[in-house]
Amino acid sequence: MAEALKEMYHPEFLQGFGEKVKRVYPAFDGNRFLAQIMDASWEELALKGRMRRISEALGVNLPDSYEEAVHILFQIDEECVGFPYLFFPDFVEVHGQAAQDWDLSMNALERFTQRSSAEFAVRAFIMSDPERMMKQMLDWAVHPSEHVRRLASEGCRPRLPWGQALTMFKKDPAPVLEVLEVLKEDPSLYVRKSVANNLNDIAKDHPDVVIGLAKRWIGVQPHTDWIVRHACRTLIRKADPEVLGLFGYAKDEGETPLVAEAALKIEPDSVAIGGRSELVYDVQIRGGESVRVRIEYGIDFIKANGRTSRKLFLLSDKTVPGGSRLQGTRTHSWADLTTRKHYPGEHRIVLVVNGQEAAATAIRIEDGR
Repeated sequence: MAEALKEMYHPEFLQGFGEKVKRVYPAFDGNRFLAQIMDASWEELALKGRMRRISEALGVNLPDSYEEAVHILFQIDEECVGFPYLFFPDFVEVHGQAAQDWDLSMNALERFTQRSSAEFAVRAFIMSDPERMMKQMLDWAVHPSEHVRRLASEGCRPRLPWGQALTMFKKDPAPVLEVLEVLKEDPSLYVRKSVANNLNDIAKDHPDVVIGLAKRWIGVQPHTDWIVRHACRTLIRKADPEVLGLFGYAKDEGETPLVAEAALKIEPDSVAIGGRSELVYDVQIRGGESVRVRIEYGIDFIKANGRTSRKLFLLSDKTVPGGSRLQGTRTHSWADLTTRKHYPGEHRIVLVVNGQEAAATAIRIEDGR
């Protein structure tokens, strides 16, 4: 995705942005600005590298005074809306970390995040002064704008994708949890998704903390219940028995297993990298009362070092009558992704019901590249 997104910074976009700046700051040299950005190394830069290049070039071509430069951006930010303008908050990260610029930079991040997002830029301020910045996040958590409230959560995620990890919060998430407590009943789905993702990050390092919070939060308010369910998705995939029980997933009862019988087939049983195969599954649930079941298939992908890493794919998650027979098919693509490269060899595939393997098969992947 990042490879495709970086192409949005093409000459026409940058020239158009330069015209917006020049309209309010006549001394701006758009040709110089463009030349400084798109030099010989431009094609090699990834998405965030291109954002940073634009921020740095702005710093050269706007007034030396950070305050004057930011106020020029304030004059055009309402017409600079969307993902491409992430370089507005990045400009604040690059040029606005001096102690005397704190209030102005906070004002700028609060304002710019409502046009694009300051979730990456805010992390530099957290790392330089975590106590002061987390107080700011608490203030933002009660802001009227859902974009600012989301920033309060998204900006302090310990493992934000594409963002620098916040090691201090991976070790001790207490300051983050204080912010999430304020947001746990937020009316905005946009904010609730961020809160759930933040807690899912925390669960990877502190599962017991998130389980305890889930027990305390669940059943009090519908918005909070939604957050808890999505926050615990990694723990559900790992079949943590406490979490499965919390959400009502059935388990074996004494000598009566949840799955009476199950089968998993894959056709063809050999395919080249880039090809497709079809999975066919069949699960017979024990008789009796209705039960909640989560059916997944897992693939033990071979890695470059020859070891395997399992990835789970959801097939079904619902409550069914006792004695139900659940059948279905799923087409799986073996094409390489930016997040996963395939390697030849035999890949084990398992059918997983409520965290327990119920059936297995295998497929041979050939190097057809």
